[in-house]
Amino acid sequence: MGIFCKKGSSGFSSSTTAEQVTEGIDGTGLVAIVTGASSGIGIETARVLALRGVHVIMAVRNVAAGNNIKETILKNHPSANIDVMELDLSSLASVRKFASDFIARGLPLHILINNAGIMATPFTLTKDNIELQFQTNHIGHFLLTNLLLETMKKTARESGREGRIVVVASDGHKFAYKEGIRFDKINDKSGYTGFGGYGQSKLANILHSNELAIRLKEEGVNITVNSLHPGAIATNIMRHSPFLTTLNKVLGKVLGGLTKTAAQGAATTCYVALHPQVKGVTGEYFEDCNVSKPRAQARDAEMAKKLWDLSMNLSSSNK
Repeated sequence: MGIFCKKGSSGFSSSTTAEQVTEGIDGTGLVAIVTGASSGIGIETARVLALRGVHVIMAVRNVAAGNNIKETILKNHPSANIDVMELDLSSLASVRKFASDFIARGLPLHILINNAGIMATPFTLTKDNIELQFQTNHIGHFLLTNLLLETMKKTARESGREGRIVVVASDGHKFAYKEGIRFDKINDKSGYTGFGGYGQSKLANILHSNELAIRLKEEGVNITVNSLHPGAIATNIMRHSPFLTTLNKVLGKVLGGLTKTAAQGAATTCYVALHPQVKGVTGEYFEDCNVSKPRAQARDAEMAKKLWDLSMNLSSSNK
């Protein structure tokens, strides 16, 4: 990004890269799961965490693509500790299998990065009969987080190190439906729009992060939960919207980079996951490596509680 890169209180800006924001940080001994680590900013997130010594579990739908990324990273950083595991967030059975397989490995878990996402897809119901964007972006991650929470609590307790859950949301939560979450029409085709559905799922990400942060704080658990907007990045997530892909490229050329590179797009994720400045910070929304403020609906505590109940029902009724 070239023109709007004023530094915030963290000392970082929209032009900061993931490598820059983690410079000098030693992640040796930490284990992190990164969903969607085989495309877009997920690749850069996994690469930079591994570069800093973190044992990275790439949770990916396409294992072959994941292994290719792993080999590329190892070629440049032979000492990187990376594993690839299959995870399809549009299948609750796959989410359960991934969690079960990970737990069976007996590894600790310090960092969970819910990064994977899809955007502006045509209306589709998954095998679990849940609207595709809502399940992939929110419900799948909601279930994954719940299934791994005990492992994270145990790790935080035994290691004495703060656990961190990082939810990659989006400023696109502002495009959610007028009512925010369509509680009675989540899986209803009538009134569905690709962008409205995307906005709804990203709003759900922030509400989930906020509610989980409150619950863990009340429990006295040493795990923080924060959500973030990575910035506008022309990645594979835009594949269902040729218009957005084209607009992104044009803006990038004309305005000297309102859009970010993958290296810049992964910066906020890596900052929230690893940086000591974020120690003890929970229930916040970050943008450009600084605390930001989402729209009012994303701060609606009652909506967050209602969403939690809905998510519990949806994720447990498809066993």
